[in-house]
Amino acid sequence: MSTPNYEYYGLMAKFWDLFRGDTSTWEDRFFYLDAVKKYGQPVLDVGCGTGRILLDFMGQGIDMDGVDNSPDMLALCKRKAEKLNLNPAVYQQEMIELSLPRKYQTILVPSSSFQLLLDASLPPIAMQRFYEHLLPGGVLVMPFMTLWTPGQPLEDEYTREAIRPEDGATVRRWQYSRFDPATDFEHTIERYEIIQTGQVIVSEEHHQSPATRSYTQAQAVGLYQQAGFKDIQVFSEFTFEPVKSTDTTFSIIGIKP
Repeated sequence: MSTPNYEYYGLMAKFWDLFRGDTSTWEDRFFYLDAVKKYGQPVLDVGCGTGRILLDFMGQGIDMDGVDNSPDMLALCKRKAEKLNLNPAVYQQEMIELSLPRKYQTILVPSSSFQLLLDASLPPIAMQRFYEHLLPGGVLVMPFMTLWTPGQPLEDEYTREAIRPEDGATVRRWQYSRFDPATDFEHTIERYEIIQTGQVIVSEEHHQSPATRSYTQAQAVGLYQQAGFKDIQVFSEFTFEPVKSTDTTFSIIGIKP
């Protein structure tokens, strides 16, 4: 099988929710919910994946659409929606090619999905597409991560295991990451294995080189300014507290005039 031209496919997509577990208490969930309540609807979830935010918020009566570039993730989202008696409007599109039938009061880009845009020419294009899809006075809400700071290790790896509910098989996820300070890119290898009676019966490996672009606070704010957003606010992690210089996770809200 040839490798798809999108990152989340195969076992990575299939077991995405399994490894995330219960996300109902995640801090970003409450932050995005408060932002929607403050700034209004309709809402667009960019990089909606399997529907973690989209289906949760729709279940609370929020007028919300979703977009993602992975057909695998969107198929899972639709199956979950059917079980919840929800009928979300979801679109398979790239951020840089966003072309949807309506405009939004709030656009969310959760899970630092924006940092998957690797070519330096692409982030400003995506920002412009977001800007054009907002109503006047609408807001763009995005979290960012600074993936490395001096003194931290440049390499990391971890292994996690989870039990597949339908048959009790063990699913193992192994990830190796390496950060290159010269390019601000993280490179990753992920391996997914299904294990039964102590034997690996299925294995799938994903190589992303590069995988993710790191952002400083100044770089992220600069993108908002370049796109024409005003009243740009930077918050500490997933709170409405002012950002600290030492924060490596931060959220930005900008308003379209």
